[in-house]
Amino acid sequence: MLSVLDAGLVLAGLLLAFVGAAVSVYAVTLTGLLVGGGAGYLAAPSLAGLVAVDGLALTGVAVVAGAAVGGFLAYAGLSFAVLAIGGLVGGFAGRFAVGPMYAADAAGIEGTLLLVGATLAGVAVGALFGFALSRTTLVVSTAFIGAAFASRSITPTTLDAAAAGTTVEPLLFDVTAPAFLAVFVLGALSQFGLFRFGYVTRLVGLLPGARRWTANNDRNAKGA
Repeated sequence: MLSVLDAGLVLAGLLLAFVGAAVSVYAVTLTGLLVGGGAGYLAAPSLAGLVAVDGLALTGVAVVAGAAVGGFLAYAGLSFAVLAIGGLVGGFAGRFAVGPMYAADAAGIEGTLLLVGATLAGVAVGALFGFALSRTTLVVSTAFIGAAFASRSITPTTLDAAAAGTTVEPLLFDVTAPAFLAVFVLGALSQFGLFRFGYVTRLVGLLPGARRWTANNDRNAKGA
């Protein structure tokens, strides 16, 4: 049975996946809230020995503080946030999707270097796309992150495991899983369709603050 927290993450994931880039200011801020809150959740166990506060209360404060900082930074520096989100998704894809294909037959330091190289290359490519193709980067990134939460590939349980073990391994998931792929593909197609058929203009007109920054045409794009 889904808890309130589980349901909230699934709903946030669906919103990101299907309308994220269409209302960029909200999508980027929501992504900042999720990433910041997750970082606070993971950092809470490390703070337990430094702050004389009940564990549950400390976790709650860390999540709220992390979400507030992440959301504020994303809202205040939206263009930079797009670069960061693109780099984050690119690095993940490089490390866990592309890297293993090159490092499969390598062992020891050679295999590690190949994985590190693939990760850094993914970060660089993702950030480059974020700079040159902001709208496309947001569509793909919000669909990817949203699908991870909406398909429950990342859940509070996996966050708990990562926090307890101080490792990112529990956060890794199969990017070829049918549920994840379905939400990712449908969400990305939905978002591209929103731009293609002009629904973005209507959404931006209805939502307060959305006109502050919206990923319009990608740089140098024509006829979009």
